[in-house]
Amino acid sequence: MKTRRTNLNTESVDNYLKAIFMLGGPEEDRVTSTALAERLGVAPASVTNMLQKLALSPASFVEYESRRGVRLSAAGRRRALEIIRHHRLLEAFLYEVLDYPIEEIHDEAERLEHFISERFEERIAAKLGHPKFDPHGHCIPALDGKMPKQTSRSLADIEEDGIFIVDSVSDENAVLLKNLKAHGIIPGIRLQVSSSTQKNLALQAIGISKILHLPRSLAETIQIRFAK
Repeated sequence: MKTRRTNLNTESVDNYLKAIFMLGGPEEDRVTSTALAERLGVAPASVTNMLQKLALSPASFVEYESRRGVRLSAAGRRRALEIIRHHRLLEAFLYEVLDYPIEEIHDEAERLEHFISERFEERIAAKLGHPKFDPHGHCIPALDGKMPKQTSRSLADIEEDGIFIVDSVSDENAVLLKNLKAHGIIPGIRLQVSSSTQKNLALQAIGISKILHLPRSLAETIQIRFAK
């Protein structure tokens, strides 16, 4: 899964490759420069400049056409998955071993993911028992880059009341993560959805008395599946 280092393999490049992977989704669709600029918080012109460099680099991390967008090459996908593995293993280590609050582990892992050695990665994985999911419920890529597809759906799409299982929660909204955990809403929990309206959902983790009223705009950050 490891890729050969070149002079373009900087922290910034890693962030671009990871963002392209995330935005491209399971079908590995082409990603627009505008979408990348919004996700990374940089100017569109800077995105275009970086994509041109990546496309022309010896490592050939991306396939880029100015009017059609960008997608990862095989090498770029391997590198993106390597960084995602680092990130999610670090999140699990910070949460399970160092007792970091769940709302803090994403930013801490973002700072560390580019710099850990292969030996350190291996030791973390072994210490944790080679986990398949991070604390947010996201799949951790295997060493060979394989990562099963999750077939859950967004909570925001739910139109009927019922009981569901939380598959994953977004790691990008620290305030929401803290609020969800305070209400017992974490990956793996059975979740009662009631009083659903066009704008809001009433959520209650089974076994927890507190009810959380969540706007559907925020419910998009939670992935669920039907409880059997």
